[in-house]
Amino acid sequence: MIKPFFTNILVAINGSEASISAAKYAIIMARSYRCKLTAVYVVDTASIRQLALSRIFIPEESQEYERNLQGDGDKYLAFVEELALAKGLKIEKEIRQGAVYSEILAAADEKKTDLIILGGWEKDLSSRDTLSNTHKEIMSNAKCSVLLAKEPYIDRIYKMA
Repeated sequence: MIKPFFTNILVAINGSEASISAAKYAIIMARSYRCKLTAVYVVDTASIRQLALSRIFIPEESQEYERNLQGDGDKYLAFVEELALAKGLKIEKEIRQGAVYSEILAAADEKKTDLIILGGWEKDLSSRDTLSNTHKEIMSNAKCSVLLAKEPYIDRIYKMA
């Protein structure tokens, strides 16, 4: 018997419109193929440390910014969970801290993920370079397949699913 291509899917969430679209894509896939789905949000403490070392942030600002990002992660993951529950799917949620790409890869390894789903690029160019580097690192170093979700009609497809 041939093993299915994937049974465990991980979707990276960062709160962007693209990552929410990727979550909808992942929910539809997980439901259609009866896969386990994990949504992961990473508090980018690596970048916060760099800002502190560059003296752009003072320690109190770094701590406050990290707390804000943690709160954002809770909010975004709760929203993704609502989207999944609306389609009758339970998901696992996880907030991690560190460099985004290394934490996504570590979570994928720990959960024996078969497929990582990432959101496509935003139209806003200000976040594009950081996102591109993160995506590049994940795609280059993942031990499993990586899908870049850019389905233009995902909202319509999600509603019909």
